[in-house]
Formats: sequence, C-alpha cells, structure tokens
Amino acid sequence: MKRSLPPLNWFRAFEASGRRLSFTAAAEELGMTQSAVSQQIRALETRLQTALFMRHARGLTLTDEGRQLLPQIETALSSLAIATSKFDRPETNSDLTISASISISEWLVSPALQSFRAKYPDISIRFLTAIWPDEFANTEADIEVRFGSEKQVGRDALLIEPNRLVALKSPKISAGIHDCPLIEAVGTSRGWAEWGRAKGIEGLAASTFVDSYGLALRLAADGNGIALASAALAGHAISTGVLVPADPASIVGHEGYFLSVDQSNPTAMAFGEWILETVKTTTAGFDF
Repeated sequence: MKRSLPPLNWFRAFEASGRRLSFTAAAEELGMTQSAVSQQIRALETRLQTALFMRHARGLTLTDEGRQLLPQIETALSSLAIATSKFDRPETNSDLTISASISISEWLVSPALQSFRAKYPDISIRFLTAIWPDEFANTEADIEVRFGSEKQVGRDALLIEPNRLVALKSPKISAGIHDCPLIEAVGTSRGWAEWGRAKGIEGLAASTFVDSYGLALRLAADGNGIALASAALAGHAISTGVLVPADPASIVGHEGYFLSVDQSNPTAMAFGEWILETVKTTTAGFDF
C-alpha cells in the first residue's frame, strides 16, 4: 500500500537546516525550538530510512542523500509559496467580513449595497455563507446575520424587524391562495398551516418545499407559486414590485434573522446600522 507523504513541517525543518547547516539557526528562522527542529529531522530520517545530516560538535554537514534531497525540497517549497501567494493580501482596517446566508446576501444586502458603497467606497467586503446558528462558531466575521430562534442565536444578536411571515407572489400571477401552489421553507416552526389558521382557513398545506426563505422568494418571483417568507428579507423585492402580497394577512415568525456586530469595529457598526435602516426603508408603508 502506498504510504502517505511525511508532514510538511518536517520538510520545512530539513530545508532550513540544510540551508543554514545549523538546527539552532533553522529554529530561529522557523520560530521553533532547537529540540523541535532536531526531532523533526530525526523523524524524517526515520521515515526515509536514511541519514540526511552528519552531526558534528560545531555544526552539520549534509550526507550524499541529504545533498540530493535538499534542492528538490527547496523547489517544492518554492512552488507551494508561488501557488499560494496570489491568495495573500494585506489586511486593513477597512476590510469587512460578513457571515450570512445566501438569502440575506441576495435579497437584502445585494439590492441596496451600492448605497453603502457610495458612503464607504474604499471598504473591501468579503461574504461568508452560513445559515444556522451553530455554523457561525466556525467563522470570524465582523458582521453576522444569524437565522433561528432568540434562544439559538445568542444574547449579542438583535432581531431584524419586521419578523413576520407574509404571502408573496409574482405580480404576473393573478390567482390567489386557493388556486396556486404554496411554497414553504422547511426547518422553521411556522408555515402555511399556521398562517391559514390565523386567517380562519383549516388544512392549508404547501406543495413545494425549500430549505430557505431566499429560495422560496426566488420560486415565487419566477411565477412558481405563492411563498410564505420573512417580510424583512423580502422588503426590497416588495418595494420594487418584484413581488407583491398575495394576501394582507401575516403571522409572527417564531424564528427570524438576528444581527450581530463587532462593536469594536466602527466600520462594522456602520454596516449594521445600514442593514437596519435598509430594512426599515424597504418595508415602510406595508401593513405587516
């Protein structure tokens, strides 16, 4: 059976030691202890079943095998450095990392982002995809828009209002609730059945199921039925006529979108305020 490659750190320790002919100098260069470098070299020699260095009281010399291996390792490490260098860019205080679902990015942030860019033209923004609260534990973001219940999302998060579920359809669709396929997002505790009961309709059920409000809105906008989705998420689509209310009734969502901002970052604070103002503006005038 083919063996796996030795760890990259062993090769880095060997390359630095071979170039400097000193474990001590290699350790200083790599930010390691001399004993750690020596142990990694020993491990590499054991793995390769050959000595790479001859140890002397005043330093090191390479064995014939070490001389043969060193230039190949130097070339390989150089290739790795070149391959990854294009991903390196200096971090600045103007960078923003935003962790949110694609639904938030597509339906809330993207349609209005130019207005934020106009105020902060020099800020670079990076979007990370996350949906459920537990996924945010693996991200380091300045802005997080988490979806879930208040208990799930944590104490540092602010509910984005209006947190109501509304029935929406394409303006090209003239049919009503009883004559169209109903679209519902799974993973939430309220759906068409609850909306129907609030309106005095029993047995109302969806025929199309999706995993996010964003996809529900997309299907509705494309004329595939009537979606039950978050008013906060759909504000821009409603205000621009991409979607229209299929019925004036709405219900409170048990889950919602919660905004969490790094309050030590002024740019992040500005972006958080912009999100809240955007939702407020796009949903103004609608009776939710």
